[in-house]
Parts: sequence; structure tokens; C-alpha cells
Amino acid sequence: MFILVSEVGPRDGLQSIRRAMPTEAKIRWIGALAAAGLREIEVGSFVNPRKLPQMADATEVVRAALAIPGLTVMALAPNLRGAQAAAEAGVRKVTMPVSASNAHSLANIGVSTDRAIGQVGEVVAWRDTLPAGARPEIEIGISTAFGCTIEGPVAEDHVIDVAVRLAQAGADSVGLSDGVGTANPAQVKRLFTRLRAELGDKAGGAHLHNTRGQGLANVVAALDAGVTTFDASQGGIGGCPYSPGATGNIVTEDLVWMLEAMGLDTGVDLDRLAAARAILEEALPGEPVYGHLPDVGTEKGFRYAGGRAAVEGSGRAHRQGVPA
Repeated sequence: MFILVSEVGPRDGLQSIRRAMPTEAKIRWIGALAAAGLREIEVGSFVNPRKLPQMADATEVVRAALAIPGLTVMALAPNLRGAQAAAEAGVRKVTMPVSASNAHSLANIGVSTDRAIGQVGEVVAWRDTLPAGARPEIEIGISTAFGCTIEGPVAEDHVIDVAVRLAQAGADSVGLSDGVGTANPAQVKRLFTRLRAELGDKAGGAHLHNTRGQGLANVVAALDAGVTTFDASQGGIGGCPYSPGATGNIVTEDLVWMLEAMGLDTGVDLDRLAAARAILEEALPGEPVYGHLPDVGTEKGFRYAGGRAAVEGSGRAHRQGVPA
């Protein structure tokens, strides 16, 4: 069974870091991630560069990424203007932020949940006027689907209602996001089961954070509910400014190892992921990165789901103090 690991580090990760990664380094990093076998990468955000100067080079980065064969190039856009800029750059898939929590939506993108859903409808209507080959997919991951650090608990019925409204507005895919890291496995399995029952083929993937150490446990719960696409960030970089103490996204390296060890094919090579991680660390020296697999490597006898044996210790990051 194939599981799509969607790499979000170049967008969700980098925009959470105050320092901007040099454009040339971003392009090299994305190329290395793709060379490791990642087939979908969120490479930037089309937002006001005064608010997020880390993403000011999004157009240049997208155009470089489009030259990589077989890669689905994604970018985030909060509204119609951003989606138009993303489509003009050639983005194949646009992700739009919609929060189940109204307070989070206002804090995050400055509009209510209802208005955010309306903006999705506006983007879809505009997208559908483009020539068939130039229409990007519109993907939503509903933020604060499992709870909000501002409002507190979020009713599951409300989350499903938001998901249905987004599908009715024309979104191609609607998933669930735990960007503030409050989800637990029982909740994840329950809510994704309901989402898939309501939306069918439009039910999307999982964006899960490891803020409280539940990231990979929540992945297993989502797998049990039939989810086959998971966001992750190399080195676990990224987080949410509205989640105090958040430690960020699931670590791509750890996620790939777990899925492959479970017999699920990701198509990703852990040795090549380690090479990509070296670019990240070189470009942002001193920036905290996370993960267990990079410290210890694969175990003796580890085999990928496709049957290929890994080099013993593969996936180990070449970091100071960690023998390679």
C-alpha cells in the first residue's frame, strides 16, 4: 500500500523561522527532498511579503521546483489574490487556510471562518474560468479541527459541518489539521472516520503536529481510519504562533521510517533524506531541528516496504557529535 508523505518544511517550516533561508539554498533543499523520493512538496506561501518576508521569493522557488520531473508543487494562498499569484507562477496545487475555530481564523488570517469558506468559493469560481490545463487543485486542511488554544475544545459536529461546506464550495480535497497539537489518537480516528463517511473521495489527508508527543500515534490512528496522505516537515521545523510551546510538525524522517517499518510504501529513501537535512542545517546554522531516526539511523536488517534492504545506519544525519 502506498502512503503519500507530503513535505511541508519549505513552507510551514520556514515561515515559522524568523531568519529567511537564502533562495538558492531553498531551491537546493527542495531538489534534494525530491531526489529522496518525496513526490509532493509545499514550497512557499503567496502572502504579503511585508508580513512574511521569508516567503518573498515564492515565485522564484515555485518556478525552480516546477523543473523537477514528477513533483507536485504546492503553495499556500490565503485568498483570491494569493491564489491568482500562485497559479500565475505555475503551482499545481493551492492550499488555503480555513480554521474550525473562529477565534483562530481571525488571529491567523484576519477573517472569520464563514468568510474563509466564502473565499474558498471565490477562488474555485475563478479557478474554473482558467484553461483546463492551468487549473490548480484547491486543497483545504481544516485548522484547529481537534481543539484550539484560544477557544478551547472545538465541537466535532462543527468541524464536519465546516468540511461539508468547503466541499460544497468546490474544494477538491478537505483534510484535517492539528496545527496546535491537541489531538489524541481516539479523537483522530473518530473524526477522520466521520470525514471520510461524509465527503467520500473529497476527504483529504492529515496534518498532525507533535507538540504533546502524540504525532506518530495520531498517524497510526488516521491510518486505521483509511487516511493515505500525511504532511510532515524535515527536522520537524515549523509550528503555530497560537500554540504556546509548540514543537512543530511531525519529523519527515521519523514518519518515513515508521511507515516503511509497518510495511507501507512511501517511495522515500532515508539516506537521501539525510543528505537533504544536511542542506537545511547548513543554510540555517544553529536552528533547532528534531527527530529520532536522524540520531540513530536504521536498525540492522531494516528493509523498505518494497523489499529493498537499507544500508545499516542509513538515514543518520551527519551532525556534530553523532557518529556516521
